[in-house]
Amino acid sequence: MDMRKLVGRNFARLRREKGLTQEDVAARSGYSQQYLSDLERGRRNPTVITLFELAQALGVSHMDLVAPEATSDH
Repeated sequence: MDMRKLVGRNFARLRREKGLTQEDVAARSGYSQQYLSDLERGRRNPTVITLFELAQALGVSHMDLVAPEATSDH
């Protein structure tokens, strides 16, 4: 399992569910829109602290960002 891709997919899904743009989350979190875009594409390897801060910006648990997907595409 590629954790970067999993975190990216979870982050993008949760962000959309909250009705937020990458720019909205950037303003809330202090991370750049480009960083968030790279994160969603699985190109970033966020630290535990980054996961916690991004989860706070989304109003979710940091565990939601690393939770396995409900359905597997393997």
